Amino acid sequence: MYLTKNELEIMDVLWEQKRPLSRGELLALPEKKTWMDSSIHILLNSLLRKGAIREAGYAKCGKTSGRVYEAALSCAEYYVTTLDSTQIQPTLPELLEAYLKAKPLDEETRRQALAKLG
Repeated sequence: MYLTKNELEIMDVLWEQKRPLSRGELLALPEKKTWMDSSIHILLNSLLRKGAIREAGYAKCGKTSGRVYEAALSCAEYYVTTLDSTQIQPTLPELLEAYLKAKPLDEETRRQALAKLG
């Protein structure tokens, strides 16, 4: 699955908030956004078609009710799907090595990760 920069900005808000959001909340929450408010409908429909988000019911928005949306996959799950789009698949040790070079872990995070692995 490929998401555009604007779609990823919306996904980042949903992942960060960890709860379903209305269109109005999606317009109001990001401090810096590169997309125009008038394109939110197009972006949400595109994310729905791609299966990145799903409808999560309705919520009261002022005097009316509106749909709320939630991420259909986690951030980690999304990035795993991007690996499937390449012909050459890196191994897990290669991925971990590249990640650790880019973002070294502090001691507490390293301890927690090792504890989860057993």
